[in-house]
Amino acid sequence: MRDLLLGIHPKDFDIATSAKPEEVRKIIYRAYLIGRRFRLVLVRRDDTQFEVATFRRMLSDEELESEDIEGDNMFGTPEEDACRRDFTINGMFYDPIAGELIDFGTGKSDLDQRLVRMIGEPNERLKEDPIRILRALRLKHMIGFSLEEDLRKAIQNQAETLLTSVLPRRREELLKFLRLPDPSQPFIEAYDLGVLQFISPTLATYLERHTEQADQFYDLLKLGSGGFKEPAELFAFLVHAFYRAFVQPDPNHIRSKDILEHEDLCLWMREELGMFKSEMALAAKALHFEGILDRIEDFDRKGERRQMAQLSHEAFPLALFFGERDFKLDSGGAAYWREKFEWAQGRKEFHTEEEDPRKKRRRRTRKRPSKKSSEAEEE
Repeated sequence: MRDLLLGIHPKDFDIATSAKPEEVRKIIYRAYLIGRRFRLVLVRRDDTQFEVATFRRMLSDEELESEDIEGDNMFGTPEEDACRRDFTINGMFYDPIAGELIDFGTGKSDLDQRLVRMIGEPNERLKEDPIRILRALRLKHMIGFSLEEDLRKAIQNQAETLLTSVLPRRREELLKFLRLPDPSQPFIEAYDLGVLQFISPTLATYLERHTEQADQFYDLLKLGSGGFKEPAELFAFLVHAFYRAFVQPDPNHIRSKDILEHEDLCLWMREELGMFKSEMALAAKALHFEGILDRIEDFDRKGERRQMAQLSHEAFPLALFFGERDFKLDSGGAAYWREKFEWAQGRKEFHTEEEDPRKKRRRRTRKRPSKKSSEAEEE
């Protein structure tokens, strides 16, 4: 509802109903129950799927302590469900039958005032789920709003509670930071509010100790992620900004080994960003390839097989993007590599179409001698 009122095309729709999950499944064709802690109904239509949730309510203290209550499946009224939401602008409903907006709080008013306000007492709601701190920062910069003053103070007060959150959830929120048009903004605000030191102490320390390089780090982030969407690509984009700003300003002659053996960098990638080994390797390879983009003569001397190996590597498009944004490549160099990359893609597609599974080479098996011939040889 929030995005529709802002004139933004929603990426998905949250559907809520008073019907229980089992009732929804019986009524709607191609509906499937999913989840245990939070039971939902997944409805599939062509290539699109929708999640249908039953209105829920907050649990009482007695219910929270009870062992009989499993998961978060205590159903309630639309108003009770709205009170469970995080921010007022996320707590509005639209009734498609009546064609009216349902707002039990100050969602519409806050939307008009361009404010991100917490539903309920901010300190308590952030204690319930510290990840809401990161969601608030992301939401603010995603839609260009301001943090309501009480929420802003609560974020500063409760920042340390992020230490109790699990790394996979922080990882997902950081990836959402990187998908924003200007990823530098949530990182700047996280640093200013004292949040960054609890989700990424390494980055916070480098920003504090190297103020001049900090500006370069933010400038590299401001350029955006170039349309890359996959987690490995987004993290490579963040690692590139960190490495170029704080470790090696000159991208020439960087080896993957230099990156993967850098103590602070590896600690940051693994323990604070939650990157997998394959994602760390991709980032290192992209930085390495960027460092050799100006060696065109060396590349031209390589055989076709070695050229294809470099151009077909999953890290090469990232390296080319980094080379252009670092001004390592002039227009001629960028055009050269893009032409080579398109050539490699064409060769790759040609060879893929040429393959015929019916013409696979058969394994030649050695014919076993018959029993009679074996006996004859023994005689």
